[in-house]
Amino acid sequence: MSVSSTRSRGAATRDTGAIPFSFGADAARPLAALPALDRMNERAARRLRQRLEPISRIKPRVTAEPIVLRRFDAWKADQPEFTSVSLYRFRPLKGGVLVSIDPELVGRLVDAFYGGPGIYGERLVKEFSPTEERLLTRLSEALVDTLTEMWSEVIPVKAQLSSRETNIGHAGLVAGDEPVAIARFTVALGPRRPCAIDILYPSAALRAVEANLSVKIHDDTGMTGSEWRERISAALGEVRLQARSVLARPTLSVAELLSLKPGDVIPISMPQLVPLLVSGREIAVGRIGEQDGRAAIQIEHVEGRGTVQ
Repeated sequence: MSVSSTRSRGAATRDTGAIPFSFGADAARPLAALPALDRMNERAARRLRQRLEPISRIKPRVTAEPIVLRRFDAWKADQPEFTSVSLYRFRPLKGGVLVSIDPELVGRLVDAFYGGPGIYGERLVKEFSPTEERLLTRLSEALVDTLTEMWSEVIPVKAQLSSRETNIGHAGLVAGDEPVAIARFTVALGPRRPCAIDILYPSAALRAVEANLSVKIHDDTGMTGSEWRERISAALGEVRLQARSVLARPTLSVAELLSLKPGDVIPISMPQLVPLLVSGREIAVGRIGEQDGRAAIQIEHVEGRGTVQ
């Protein structure tokens, strides 16, 4: 090959603007958007807690777990066959957003909504009842509204439901070998094990808005006073305090006290109202009763708030 032909070929390459490119290199690059998503999800967990409380009738504990990247088929393999899977469009984000809700959470919320303790036994029928479907719709709307608010701080988005399935095999977000970012929220109602809500974003969709999310990271480095107050309030809301009640206060003489022995009977009279005490301070008063086979107190009056209707 002559020198002149080599130069002409090099000139042609420069004219077309062709540059070397390694396909797949961008997919292997770590997502810089994950720290920003983690912070968004921390705020989303607090707002979701506020939206779930009217549904559950009790104060739920909502925790945002760190975001992880996995292949879509690997995530599907870990899910039960029967679950709630909803696919949304979050325009202008590319691709969709998949929302997966543990069916046990739906059953517990229904039980708590109608006055139960939020306990749900093993599901015998692999379908949602009409009542569960209605509550599932409310739960999904509350979740999507929360996500829309969070994303609108980065880029204005509009959520639209595309499809809803109850078979994990029909869940289609991306190809099985493509990576997805999984944002998991755990929801605990009472002492039972937490249930999971998974939000899946295609990795490619997040890469398209990485610049916006990176700016959000720097904007969040200095929190405002209201954000500090919100965090402190959320942390204080999780503090567990021991409450007790006094059912009777019989009076004994010193002689009677010294002569006590096993088998003695001390008569007491049950009051109509008993106090609820926290750290020795009377917080409320209520009536003794029973719920689900256990002794319980029905609150009649809260100090500083008046009578409970």
